Amino acid sequence: MAERNGGRHPYDSTLRYSDTVPGRSIRSHLVSAGQTPAMSLEGRFDVDDGVVRVGGDARQRYHDSRGYGYPLEGNEIALAPVEAAHLLYRGDLETVVNTASGDRLGFRAFIAREPGDDFGVRFLVYADLRSRGFYLSPASEPWVSDPPGGEADFAVFPRGKGPGDGEIAYALRIIGERTDIPAAELREGVLAVVDEESEITYFEVDSRDPTGTSDADASLPEGCAADLLADRVVVWEPPLGLYERTFYGQPLEGREYDEPTLQCSLLEAAYLAERGAIDLEPGTVRERGREVEGERFDRRLSVYTALRERGVVPKTGYKFGADFRTYADVESVENLGHSELLVRVHPADYVFEPRDLALDVRLAHGVRKTMVFALVADGAEGTNGIEWWSLERLTP
Repeated sequence: MAERNGGRHPYDSTLRYSDTVPGRSIRSHLVSAGQTPAMSLEGRFDVDDGVVRVGGDARQRYHDSRGYGYPLEGNEIALAPVEAAHLLYRGDLETVVNTASGDRLGFRAFIAREPGDDFGVRFLVYADLRSRGFYLSPASEPWVSDPPGGEADFAVFPRGKGPGDGEIAYALRIIGERTDIPAAELREGVLAVVDEESEITYFEVDSRDPTGTSDADASLPEGCAADLLADRVVVWEPPLGLYERTFYGQPLEGREYDEPTLQCSLLEAAYLAERGAIDLEPGTVRERGREVEGERFDRRLSVYTALRERGVVPKTGYKFGADFRTYADVESVENLGHSELLVRVHPADYVFEPRDLALDVRLAHGVRKTMVFALVADGAEGTNGIEWWSLERLTP
C-alpha cells in the first residue's frame, strides 16, 4: 500500500470542510487577522435559466481573474449553481437571493435546496480541483465555446489557463460509487468517482490501440498432430519454434524438454486450427469452446485473434483476474520480458460498476500493468466490432 503524504493517499483526494474553522467564512478569517477584504457581492438565482447572476465588479473579480462563470452585459456574469456554491463556501459571495421566493441563501441553505442526486458529488470534485490550482467550467455552452460532449460534467483547463484560452486539459465526468457506467458511455477524458466517505478517485480513460512486433504467423507449421481433450488440446511433436518463438501453449514436460509436447488452451487451438497449423477441424474446437465457456468463448476468441493479428501475444490472465496478459515484443520465450497489459473482455453493452473498475485498475497498477477493456459488439464478425479502452489512476 502506498505511503500517505500529509495525511492523503497520493491517488485519492478528500475535500474536508474542517480545513476551515467551523462556522467561520474566509471573510471572517481575514477580518480577525486585521486585513480588509473586498466587499462581498450578492447573487440572484434565476430559477428559469438555472444560473446565478452577479453584478457589480463580478466580471473582473470572478471571471477575468479566476475563471468563474461567463460574461453577460456590462460587468455582470452568470454562474452555474456549483460555481456559486463554491464562491459561497469560500466567503467570496455573501448570499444568493432566490428571485422566485425572495429567500436569501447562504452556503448551507443554497446546497440544501439544489435539486438532483449528483449536486453534492459534483461540488466536492469541483472544490477539490479548484484547491489543486485548476480552473474548470461546466462542459456546455456558453461556459465553453467548444464543449467536449458526451457525458462530461466539466471541462478542466490546463494549469494557468482558463475558459477564454481555448484549450481543455480533459473532459471530466463525475459519479458516485453506486452509479453504474454503461460501456457505451466511455469517452476519452477523466472519470472522478466519489465514494461514500467523500473521497475522490480519478481515472484517466483513453481509447487504446494495442500493437506489437511479435510475428504470430511467421513460422507456423502445417497439420501438426493434435488431440482435443475436455477443455484443452495437446499438440504432438510440434516444431520448437511454435513455443519458443511464437509462444503458443505450454510444454507438457515442464521446463526440461528437448522437443516439447504442447498443451494449448482452446483459444490457442482454435486460432491454430483455423490456420491449418494443427490437424483439428476449427469448427470442432470452437464448438468445444462454447460447451466449456458458453457465449464468452466467441468474444474471447475474437479478441485473442485481434491481438495476434496486431503483433501482440496474449496469454491467460487468470492469475491477475483478467482474460489475458499481453506481450508486445516477443522474440523468444527465453528472453521474454514482463507483460504490459491486462485485458478483460466484455460485450459492448456491458455495464461497469465503479467498485469493479477500482479493483481492476488497482490490481493492474500493483503489478505494473495497464488495464484494458475489450468491448465486443454483438454479432461481431472476426476482429471487427471491437473497441479498446484503457483505465489508469490519475493524480491531477
